[in-house]
Amino acid sequence: MNPKDVVVRYVEAARDGMVAVIRDSFAEDATWEYPGDLPLSGTYRGVEAIVGDFLGKAATLMAPDSAVTITLTNVIADGDQVAAEWTSDGASHTGAAYRNRNVGIFTVRDGRIVSAREYTDTLHAARAFFPDILG
Repeated sequence: MNPKDVVVRYVEAARDGMVAVIRDSFAEDATWEYPGDLPLSGTYRGVEAIVGDFLGKAATLMAPDSAVTITLTNVIADGDQVAAEWTSDGASHTGAAYRNRNVGIFTVRDGRIVSAREYTDTLHAARAFFPDILG
């Protein structure tokens, strides 16, 4: 599978809640960087940390029984580097509306994501998910 297809498969699996496919998308020693100063920010190392700690925690920030709509809007690939843009739309556990644009810069080797750097509007995320930290 070419790098672009690996990333599209991952984003579609995240959209559809297909945890086995999400796990299979990453190399065992993959990293995911989520910049900023949010409680969710940091570098996650390994499949368990990415799926359990980062993606799992992100899922708990949404309103219970609320679906998140993830829409892949653009994908650009150059060799093993893939840039993907998507929107996330849903309701936060605080009741706030959450609609954000995200860009992930992925490196893919041997059919697996080995690194990802995600960029998003962290101020919007803070307002929706962590209003206490804004003061």
